[in-house]
Amino acid sequence: MRRLSTFALVISLGALAASCGKSGGESSTAPSQPAKPAPTAADMKAAQASLPAPYNTADLTNGEAKFALCASCHSIAPDGPNLTGPHLHGVVGRKAGSLSDYNYSDPLKASGIVWDGASLDRWLTDPRADVPGTKMTFIGLKDAKDRTDIIAYLMVNK
Repeated sequence: MRRLSTFALVISLGALAASCGKSGGESSTAPSQPAKPAPTAADMKAAQASLPAPYNTADLTNGEAKFALCASCHSIAPDGPNLTGPHLHGVVGRKAGSLSDYNYSDPLKASGIVWDGASLDRWLTDPRADVPGTKMTFIGLKDAKDRTDIIAYLMVNK
């Protein structure tokens, strides 16, 4: 009996976790789209070769490792969910504050920023100085090489 109760609890918690983040109007039984496959290392290297300098020679391995600082709040996976912050897959070329399913701060929505290498570099240096009033609490990344590597990593994840 105890084993069955534990099993039922695990199933219930799994169902609760699966529905986390859904608004009341969303159905948990709606058909899902097949997930896009994550780019392979070879795909990423090929994409990197077409990037402008300095991103075409950046260290993608370091960019991925430094992205771990971002991963507590942002997903990068294709079709990834919004977490505390919006998902960042395909962020390069996107207008700041433009995802309809994320609640951005008014200053970021009004910033007019379109994410490219230069705007991401300013943002990653010190988000609160770049857009005063942003909700992002990250203090910034002071090392220019690390910023270049993260930006290249974001550029190839499109």
